[in-house]
Amino acid sequence: MFRIGKALVAAVLLASATPVAASAQTQSTTPATNAGTRLNFPSSLGGATFERSVNYAAPPGNNPGQGMAYYYSTPKRLTISVQVYDLGRRVPAGSDNPAVTAQFNAEVASAEQQFKHAGYTSFQKPSVPSSCTYGTVTFRCLAYSGLTQANSRVYSKLLLTGFRDHFVKIRIDWMQSHQQTAADADAALQAFVPALMH
Repeated sequence: MFRIGKALVAAVLLASATPVAASAQTQSTTPATNAGTRLNFPSSLGGATFERSVNYAAPPGNNPGQGMAYYYSTPKRLTISVQVYDLGRRVPAGSDNPAVTAQFNAEVASAEQQFKHAGYTSFQKPSVPSSCTYGTVTFRCLAYSGLTQANSRVYSKLLLTGFRDHFVKIRIDWMQSHQQTAADADAALQAFVPALMH
């Protein structure tokens, strides 16, 4: 499962899109089509610019269940990541099935642990997730945040759904210190997600 980790936390602070396991996985700066879902990841998508992809199935990780991650940046310097994976099983379609619910809970728990491990404090999230619809696709979603050592709040919004036998996880990151807002993040998602999942 793709985790935030120290490298991504540092990347968020620098407003880049460095993947957590980038040094340990095969990276590409060439946009691609995801074989499992047939989703296209072109050089520009919904106003965001393709940065890189990471193949978790390639050496040295050799973990096909973790799939592929794709990274984009927006004109307002927000980072959007998309991970397409199946954990070695077929994933039911939609956002309200038990497989997606369980995986979403695991992703949120992992995010909280990674924030704490990276030295963030005051982790905040709603007590229950909600549903978010972008275009025609509904996701289980939740926004969470933590404070950096400089007392600046870093935010992420996590989306997860089952799509063509895979999990599709989308996360957008933004920072208070860069004058980025939840409205900026939602506007970016409103453009990006329907362009991706049409």
